[in-house]
Amino acid sequence: MSDRKALVLDEVRKYHADQQSDTGFIPGVTEIWPSGAVLDADDRAALVEAALDLRIAAGQRSRKFESRFAKLLGRRKAHLTNSGSSANLLALTALTSPVRGDRALRPGDEVITVAAGFPTTVNPIVQNGLVPVFVDVELPIYNTTAERVTAAIGPKTRAIMIAHALGNPFEVGEIADLAKEHGLAFVEDNCDAVGSTYDGRLTGTFGDLATVSFYPAHHLTMGEGGIVLTSDLKLARAVESLRDWGRDCWCEPGENNTCLKRFDQQMGNLPHGYDHKYTFSHIGYNLKGTDLHAGLGLSQLDKLDGFVAARRHNWRRLREGLDGVPYLWLPEPTPRSEPSWFGFVITVDPKAPFGRAALVDFLENRKIGTRQLFAGNLTRQPAWVGRPYRVVGDLSNSDLITEQTFWVGVYPGLTDEMIDYVIASIKEFTRSYR
Repeated sequence: MSDRKALVLDEVRKYHADQQSDTGFIPGVTEIWPSGAVLDADDRAALVEAALDLRIAAGQRSRKFESRFAKLLGRRKAHLTNSGSSANLLALTALTSPVRGDRALRPGDEVITVAAGFPTTVNPIVQNGLVPVFVDVELPIYNTTAERVTAAIGPKTRAIMIAHALGNPFEVGEIADLAKEHGLAFVEDNCDAVGSTYDGRLTGTFGDLATVSFYPAHHLTMGEGGIVLTSDLKLARAVESLRDWGRDCWCEPGENNTCLKRFDQQMGNLPHGYDHKYTFSHIGYNLKGTDLHAGLGLSQLDKLDGFVAARRHNWRRLREGLDGVPYLWLPEPTPRSEPSWFGFVITVDPKAPFGRAALVDFLENRKIGTRQLFAGNLTRQPAWVGRPYRVVGDLSNSDLITEQTFWVGVYPGLTDEMIDYVIASIKEFTRSYR
C-alpha cells in the first residue's frame, strides 16, 4: 500500500470516528430497528479503498470473497451476485440448464416450497414456468417438516426449494435425504440463516445449491449483494453463465482466451471460430456483483462470529424475558439445531383479548420497530391471484401467521438496554388486558 493511500485511509477512519454521536438510549425516543447493518471504521475504509482502486466491476476482491465464502461453507464454488433475490433466481434457473441433460427442469414440472415466507424464494419457480407446490409450516418453529414435504411429492415433482425461517433451520438433513431418495434437486435458501447449524453442520451446506443475501438486514452486508454456492461443477458453470449474460465464455472482465480456443470452436449454428466471448449458451441475465460490494463484504466477513454471537444473545434475552407472558406464543428452535437468529417472532394467541394490530401499534408508538413474517401466506398475496400452484394439506398455520404474527429485532446493533425496553413494553401492554 502506498504512503498516500495509507494516509487517506487513516483519515477515513478518523472521519468515521467524527461521525459517531452516541447520545445514549432514550426509551420511547431512540429508534429500535428490527434489523440493520453494523458498520465500523474498517468497513468504511474498505469501501473507500475499493473506490480508490477504481475497480468498479467485479475483480480481485470479488474473487477473494467468493473463495473465502465457499471455504467457510465447504463448497467448491461460489458466485457473487447483485442480491440474494438474484441468487435465488440463478440457483433455481440453473436447474433448467441443458448441462443437466435429462434431469433439467422443464415448464410444468413441480417444485415443493413453503407458503409462509419471503416471495423471492418462490418467485423463481413461476419465472421459470414451473409450478409451486405449497406446504404449511409448524408452530412454534415456523418451518415445514420432512413429513409435510414427503406428502407433497407427486408424479411431476422435480425439486424442493425452501428457506430457513428467520434463521431457524428447517429439518434440512432429512429433507436433503428425501430429495436424494426421490431424485429431486434441492435448493437451500440460507439468506436468513448464515451461521446456523443443524445436527452440528452449517446450514447452506445441505442443498445441491445454496443461496445467501448480503442486504443490510442480513447477517453480513455489502449494501446489496448475494451469493450462490454449490459443489456440483456443472451447476456452478450454469450459474456463472446465467449470471454473466448467458455467455459460454468464462474469462474474467479484461481477460481473453482463457480456454485457449477463443476462435477455434463451433457451437449451435454459428460458424466455426465464432468469438467465444460472444457465444451464448443460456438465456441469461447480468446479475454480477462489484468489487465495491466485495470490499465491504470482506471486511464484514471478519466479524461474522461476533455478529452471530450477538444475535443469539439478544434472542435468548428476549426469550427468557418474555417467558410466561400471557396471550403470546413464543418461538422455539428446531430440535437438533442452533440457529443464528434473524429475528424474534411472536404470534398473538387467536383467543387473546387483543389482536396483532393493537400490540404492533403500541410498540411502534414506542419507537420499537416491528415486521410481519414477510408475505404471510403467499397464496393470499395479490401477485398470486390466477397463478398456477398446488397446495398439499391445509395452510392453516400460514393463515394464522398472516393474521397474528410479527417479529422484533435481534441484530447486533441492539443493546441489552434496548432489548429490556422491548420486553418491558410488551409486558406493560399485556398487563392492561388481565
